[in-house]
Amino acid sequence: MSKKILFVMTGVDHWTLADDTKHPTGYWAEEAAAPYQAFKAAGHTVTVATPGGVVPTVDAGSLAPQVNGGEEGAQRIAEILGSFTELDTPVALADVDLDDFDAVFYPGGHGPMEDLAVDATSGRLLTRALKSGKPLGVVCHAPAALLAAVEEDGGNSFRGYRVAAFTNAEETQAGLAAKAKWLLETRLVEAGVDVRAGEPWAPNVVVDRNLVTGQNPASSAPLAAELLAKLA
Repeated sequence: MSKKILFVMTGVDHWTLADDTKHPTGYWAEEAAAPYQAFKAAGHTVTVATPGGVVPTVDAGSLAPQVNGGEEGAQRIAEILGSFTELDTPVALADVDLDDFDAVFYPGGHGPMEDLAVDATSGRLLTRALKSGKPLGVVCHAPAALLAAVEEDGGNSFRGYRVAAFTNAEETQAGLAAKAKWLLETRLVEAGVDVRAGEPWAPNVVVDRNLVTGQNPASSAPLAAELLAKLA
């Protein structure tokens, strides 16, 4: 039976670094493309939501052959994104009714570090999705959005949950850790989230109740498979 999956995506095209320069970014291509392809192949429908309903920007670096296993991989990702027509007509995050969807998925890229990490509307949606029992998938840098999910007592809604997210080691190897205002793994741990770090760049998917999280781009396809299993 066809299910409805909400893709919540960053609406920015940059990440502000510690020296206030703007690092060009957006969403990471593979993290949107691989799950999209898997969900559509399973017969499900996808709706994209962003802050303000802006059309999401792909991180140009994520389209390069060297991060997609060569020219063939890069071409495949580009073709999937070309078919991802829902990207052209996003709804505003503030207009989303969680009751309309069967599952929620957040792809990464550095964009969520800029906007979703401090977006209260997204935070409330995440808290509701977590408590609803619906499958909730979050990958790579998108767990930055979990930082905005807070309870009335000020504590994080995901405290105590086991989570995979882009690690400090990976940020360091990518060359951006020293330039960042803050690091994702560190902030999540400070919020009481139980970060389970795997080997840098290797697939690492962590499932805790209805929450399915992935560490990096390589984790996006296996994460999608876990979400599909929960939807079956």
